[in-house]
Order: sequence, then C-alpha cells, then structure tokens
Amino acid sequence: MRRTFHPCRVLFLASSLLLCFPPFTTAAQEQQPTIRFVRNPDPAPDFKLTSLDGKPVTLADSHGKVILLNFWATWCGPCRAEIPDLVELQNKYNNRLQILGLVVDDDDQDAIKGFVEKFGINYPVALATNDIRMQYGGIAALPTSFVLDAEGRIVQKHEGLRDPVLYETEIRSLLGFSIGSVKVETFEDTGQIFLKNAERASELPGVDLSKLTPEQKTVALHKFNAQTCTCGCTYTLAQCRIYDRNCQISKAATSKIVAALAHPTGAKSKPASPHAPGNAAVQSQLAQPAASPSPEEPLE
Repeated sequence: MRRTFHPCRVLFLASSLLLCFPPFTTAAQEQQPTIRFVRNPDPAPDFKLTSLDGKPVTLADSHGKVILLNFWATWCGPCRAEIPDLVELQNKYNNRLQILGLVVDDDDQDAIKGFVEKFGINYPVALATNDIRMQYGGIAALPTSFVLDAEGRIVQKHEGLRDPVLYETEIRSLLGFSIGSVKVETFEDTGQIFLKNAERASELPGVDLSKLTPEQKTVALHKFNAQTCTCGCTYTLAQCRIYDRNCQISKAATSKIVAALAHPTGAKSKPASPHAPGNAAVQSQLAQPAASPSPEEPLE
C-alpha cells in the first residue's frame, strides 16, 4: 500500500531546481564556491533494519565511514534521477563511503527489489519505519539525504535533487581529500537538521520580527517554542514554520503573537489636552474652584 505525499512536498526534477538550489553557496565578494557543515553536530539516531536481501542495516555497522543516508521512494521522479549518481559515488569511494537507501511510502517489497535490480543499486536498501522518519524530522520532501561524518554525526541535510558534485565535494572534504579551492564554512543548527534545535533560531521562515524590540523579539521566540501548532503536526509553532513553510495555521498564529507584542491592547491612551478644540466644557470646569463635598453626600 502506498501512502502519497502532498504534491507540494515532492520536489520535482527540473532545470530550474538546480538554479534555485545551487550546489554551493557563493561569497559575494570572492565568488568562491563554498560548502557548509553543522558546527558541533549531533549524533544521528541509529536504527536496526533488515535490507531487501535479508542483511542487517544499522549506522553502527558503518562507523568510521562517511555515510549518505538517502530517504527515497520508487515513485519519486527526482529520487530515480539521482540513483545513477549515488551508484557511481558508492563505486568510487567504496571503502570510505557507505550509502544507505531508506524507502518511504512504498511497502511493495517485490516491486522495490525489481527496481533495485533494474537500476543496479549497489548499496543497502531497507524500508524506513514511521518511527525512523519522525526521528529524522518527519521527511517532508523526497528525496531527503543526510550527510554523516565518520563519527556518525549529521553535518548536513539536503532536500530535493542536488548536483552530485555537491555530494562528492562534501564526501571528499569529510574524508580529508583535496577539494581544490572550495571553501568550508560551519553553521549552527537552528532547526535545519533537527527540529528540536528550532529553539536556537533567532529568525523563522515567513515570520517578520523586524517591528519588535529586542526584548519583544525574545518574548515572541519563547512563545513560538512554547505553543503547539494546531495543524495536526504535533510540533511547536517554531518547528512547524521550519518543517512546513506553507502551513497557514502556524503562520497565522505566529503573526498574531507578533502583532500582540508590537501593538499591546492594554496601553493607556494619551490624555487629551484641555486646550484642544471641542474641550470648552473642560476648560470651563477647570476655571472654576473645586466644590467641597457635602457631608451628607458620599465621596466618589
């Protein structure tokens, strides 16, 4: 039985895709190709699966190698398009690299086996459980690949079809091989890799915090990480904005929080000037001496 992704989740193969997601970020001044790895990366959640040929599949078995963990499906066009490149990478760096293919939303093992044979896949392929998918952030798009260093830590995550040159450059860098003039930068994971790290983020997709003071921004971010989105994702508002930028529920909820902080409703209005036009009655009362209250009359 096949469980279908929402159409907007699957990143289709197109030449414009590679233009939207270039293989390297480029420094504005130097125009130097750059790859980026997570600074102080977290360990990848391990798992115990059985491959299509009956062998165990775990991350621990590949400790000491660079690992490319690829979530894919036989019905996914971009997934099929990148498989020949993955097969070539596995051949080229066989003793230092281990690619693991985890199939999602496709549980027809006979069909998958036929696909593996047809494409000559030379790395282990197993069915990903829902629990594994959730441990890796839900897998919002296909293909999704995680790059692990030799210590089993996730240093990068890629969604959609990518230039194989990017993968090879990252692999070579992690193996200590020459990558020419390519620059290596590091970044802090603020939810891009693990959604749990969304609490570190100072900005969120689709959320405008520019009108808030630094103190208000701190309060807003705290609320984003404390409140759960009601779209059914079970994530916090901050996590949902990262996981699904198209979610209108988390977008509306975060916008409401920002608006409430930027324009608090309980603020006191500025008292009107007695000299303002239309305040003749007020001026007249101010001009007369105040009357003492009658002893029989209660004080107001």
